[in-house]
Amino acid sequence: MFGAGGGTSSYEEIENTDLIVLWGSNARETHPIFFHHVLKGIRNGARLVVVDPRRTTSAQWADLWLGIDVGSDIALSNAMAREIIVSDLVNEAFVKRATMRYRAYRDSVMEWTLERGEQATGIPAEVIREFAHTYAKADRAEICWTLGITEHHNATDNVLALINLGLLCGHVGRYGSGLNPLRGQNNVQGGGDMGAIPNKLPGFQDIENDPEACARYEQVCGVPVIRKYGRNLTQMFDGMEHGVLTALYVIGENPASSEADVGRARKLMGNLDTLIVQDLFMTKTARWRTSSCRPPTRRSSPRGRSPTASGGCSAFARCSNLRATRRTTSGSSRSSRSGSVGTGARSRRTRPGTSSGRSRRCTPG
Repeated sequence: MFGAGGGTSSYEEIENTDLIVLWGSNARETHPIFFHHVLKGIRNGARLVVVDPRRTTSAQWADLWLGIDVGSDIALSNAMAREIIVSDLVNEAFVKRATMRYRAYRDSVMEWTLERGEQATGIPAEVIREFAHTYAKADRAEICWTLGITEHHNATDNVLALINLGLLCGHVGRYGSGLNPLRGQNNVQGGGDMGAIPNKLPGFQDIENDPEACARYEQVCGVPVIRKYGRNLTQMFDGMEHGVLTALYVIGENPASSEADVGRARKLMGNLDTLIVQDLFMTKTARWRTSSCRPPTRRSSPRGRSPTASGGCSAFARCSNLRATRRTTSGSSRSSRSGSVGTGARSRRTRPGTSSGRSRRCTPG
């Protein structure tokens, strides 16, 4: 699955794992359905570790929160990897069977001592050690990440650092262990699974390099598959700029707000011959053109007659116009989030749903 836009585990496995790591993800707010599975996992006995510069609402449910300095994710991963290696916690059998260039990776992380990791990340060395040992010794463990990892200039390296940790400990390719990117927009994962991406068929089967998959779809659908990659989003805007792409059909996306260079995006969309927007809401992209089409509302009709539509278009054509905290568990259930952690006023722990103050930094308790 590495290199494809999907995780190696199902949501069900989150409920039945031993350790859940949310790295650069505030799933409680940004992926609430997924977080229900996280809560089920916690109730089933899983530990939760959150790695995030902010003490998010997800971190309030964590056994351990690591409030790293922004941009130090690779440093933390490397320090953990070195600790796992020197502590003889590597899954040697998995590494020999399923990986390549382990020695080069091992040599590259050996300079990342716990002390250097603390200096680079702001996380106490003993907390990095605890996290590394907890992850390596877990029978089943899941690492989940999202835009906190990927929206960096070195996003690919960030993701590779997390993948390397999973491979080092063998936490991939078996039930309850995996590496899972939580996708950043509405049902983008489902769209990818169904082939709504420019280089893959449903199930992430390659258009150019998997002739057997193309042949199966041609046989079932009765039409030829164009065995050539389409344009991704960046290439689409380049095509608009050069005049080779003149029509755009936007489904469930809002590029007039979400593109990094919204000025360029709006200018290029304004020059299109045709812009169609299909969305639940009147987004900025939908407003970018003067005409719009609301979906018809259904009106009740007398018995025996079909309901009539109102308020919409009569024809489709008209639509075109030191930051670590631990959760205390002794003497209370896992749903209890009150109590004191660490030392000092800045390490206060609060129950989810109440004000958490500006807690940023504490020493291990």
